[in-house]
Amino acid sequence: MTDQKTPDKTTVRNAATVIALRDRHDDPSILMGQRGAKAAFMPNKFVFPGGAVDPGDAHVPLSGPVSDMCRDRLNEDTEEEIAHALCVAAIRELWEETGLVLGRSGNWADPIPTDWQGFAATGHVPTAAALQFVFRALTPPGRPRRFDARFFLVDADALIGDLDDFSAASDELSHLQWVPLRRARSFDMPFITEVVLSEIEARTGQTTPPTSVPFFKNNDEESLFLRLRGRPMPS
Repeated sequence: MTDQKTPDKTTVRNAATVIALRDRHDDPSILMGQRGAKAAFMPNKFVFPGGAVDPGDAHVPLSGPVSDMCRDRLNEDTEEEIAHALCVAAIRELWEETGLVLGRSGNWADPIPTDWQGFAATGHVPTAAALQFVFRALTPPGRPRRFDARFFLVDADALIGDLDDFSAASDELSHLQWVPLRRARSFDMPFITEVVLSEIEARTGQTTPPTSVPFFKNNDEESLFLRLRGRPMPS
């Protein structure tokens, strides 16, 4: 998650986080890393790969869209069409912070955005087809950074490459590792990450997107725990 040098602390930035789940039917584990000690947002904490949406994310092509159900929930309680940009941001952050690819074989149209050139060099175009929107959380007021974060679950089988090779990762997260889900709470992690873990534990045996998505909404007036249901799906 990239920190800005001169942030406006009143601004809430859209963000995307990816929870990669491995061996879900045997001994499930999740991919986590540790933020730096000097990070302005959640220093030293173990977190999932993720970060803020960049302006260019809305214009990056996807070779496969997120499901209609997830798209509707991503766009709920927002003032703009944000689903595409959130999916792109999730895939970009996963690549930047872990070196793992969520994509399909294919060629990019020129020009390739600068921050996607390494990804494109692997011979893949990003796809959101395997992403499942499972949680949303708004950072409480008064924090040094505020994010409206959407959490995506993806099965590790959908990722390209050696799942234990993080040599292409940036240095934003250290100690990248697959953490057994049964041991995850022994790590020093943010409160909201612990809340999300409960949701993931309940979904290890389910391969379809949730019918509703929890939304931990912290604003200036109150903290609410809502559920996003999107538009009714056709029968």
